[in-house]
Amino acid sequence: MKSKLHRVRVTEANIDYIGSVTIDENLMEAANLIENEKVDIYNYRNGERFNTYVIKGERGSGVICLNGPAALKVRLNDEVIIVSYAAMDFEEAKKFKPWVVFPDSVTNELKK
Repeated sequence: MKSKLHRVRVTEANIDYIGSVTIDENLMEAANLIENEKVDIYNYRNGERFNTYVIKGERGSGVICLNGPAALKVRLNDEVIIVSYAAMDFEEAKKFKPWVVFPDSVTNELKK
């Protein structure tokens, strides 16, 4: 595991889009996620597990928007976990510390 946003709230679901998850740029930076990075998404409400890629959302908006087919796997206000992974040398992996972020699950704002 490289990065994790733990229990963020889905603010939008847009079926009429190519695909992906739009994430507030503040949350992306806090979790060290980059645009177009592949992520796994786990829906805390219904157990759905799927993957997609990241699109940068408006900074400070709190947006977590599932786009395209992924929009069918969530409902507004569901809490999801967003995780990315990285491949690395074994010795490096033993020392690696992932970015794990626990935003406010109502507003998606970073906790102070």
